[in-house]
Amino acid sequence: MRTHLHYIFVLHILLFAGFITTAHPFQKNKGKFVVVLDAGHGGHDPGNTGNGYKEKEIALNIVLTVGKALEKHPDIKVIYTRKTDVFVTLRGRAKIANDADADLFVSVHCNAHHSSAHGAETFVLGLHANQQNFEIAKKENEVIFLEDDYKSHYDGFDPNSPESFIGLTLMQEDYLDQSTQLARLVQDNFTSSLKRNDRGVKQAGFWVLHNTYMPSVLVETGFLTYKSEGSYLNSTKGQNEMSLSIYKGIMDYKMILDRNVGQNIYKEVANTEMIKEAVDQEIKPKESTKAVYLNTIFKVQLAASSNKIEPKSFNFKGLQDISREKEGKYFKYFYGHTSDYNEVKDLAEVAKSKGYPSAFVVAYQNGKRVEVSEVLKSPSN
Repeated sequence: MRTHLHYIFVLHILLFAGFITTAHPFQKNKGKFVVVLDAGHGGHDPGNTGNGYKEKEIALNIVLTVGKALEKHPDIKVIYTRKTDVFVTLRGRAKIANDADADLFVSVHCNAHHSSAHGAETFVLGLHANQQNFEIAKKENEVIFLEDDYKSHYDGFDPNSPESFIGLTLMQEDYLDQSTQLARLVQDNFTSSLKRNDRGVKQAGFWVLHNTYMPSVLVETGFLTYKSEGSYLNSTKGQNEMSLSIYKGIMDYKMILDRNVGQNIYKEVANTEMIKEAVDQEIKPKESTKAVYLNTIFKVQLAASSNKIEPKSFNFKGLQDISREKEGKYFKYFYGHTSDYNEVKDLAEVAKSKGYPSAFVVAYQNGKRVEVSEVLKSPSN
């Protein structure tokens, strides 16, 4: 509670500080943690205007407040894709982040829908598993049509064509785990601290995420088309609270990196659907002392880190049977090794009790990572 009050105090102080209105050239600073904050839309691109509210203004206010809080930390460097009401191309936003050699890219938006949909959701790059996720990505990507000669800049990418999204996931593949980790930290703050309706962590084909070379997330803070939520997001209180949640998520992510592996953990996005839906719909095996799945190995994932750490018990709070695998540029650390799903669930509880509260079960078949939910649909032996 004291920490929460401290965050609020810092943000309230910052609200009274003037924002610098002109950007200046930046130089890479290898000694700092670089965060690029991207306020969606701007200039002649207003974003959505549900109930008369302006997405471009709300997103900018939230981003500036998050940035001011982060700038109070001497080891953090904040770069903005825009600090005023100007139009920035999607490729320009990605270029700013890449030129800065940033550690994180966070894009802030507001949602819209013709239904009574409401709530906050945080996206990482991936193939959208349903029409709703496609429509959200399509809406944000259509800003390219406002650019002159857009066809020559986006290699034939068509926001209206689902097929155009297939190639987008490759560039961000190495950063998916870290992006998901950050997305979960931000989303948890929205739902646990602010009690916003939880629309979960999702994957969809956002061009601006595709073209960044670092962990990247896109935050949809809520729906301006839902009257009470639009009013909340348009208010100083709402913008301040949403800024606080994003700020805390970034700081928690950085703290985890600073600790290397101590709690460098994240929750899995199952089948690109909302985390909450995946949990609610998880298929349970029949109650028995064993639930063995032949040709399947279950493990408990504890952590992911760019640092190579010896899989010894003293590095993992006394847990035995630790294994390490390298995927891309990162190492993943696992606890346990069993074909019994009931047993691995018990191991996950042990890991949580040892200080890994977000440990989760993963499955492998023939050495390849597979979805746990798909394994559980098949009969156990």
